[in-house]
Amino acid sequence: MQRKRSIPHSFDERLAAEKKQLEEQAALLPPGSVKDVVLRKIGQLNTAIHVSELLKSPGSRSPE
Repeated sequence: MQRKRSIPHSFDERLAAEKKQLEEQAALLPPGSVKDVVLRKIGQLNTAIHVSELLKSPGSRSPE
């Protein structure tokens, strides 16, 4: 039996999807340590998205 393959998603799309999911989850959580962990992960994803955008920008070139 063959497994149906989904369309591959880019790194940026996966980061954005995970961030959205965690933001929805954080909105439902009461204040506490679990929510703090989720919010910290959202911050890390924001950083990853920002770094990815910087690396893709036309101004980012390796030093010559």
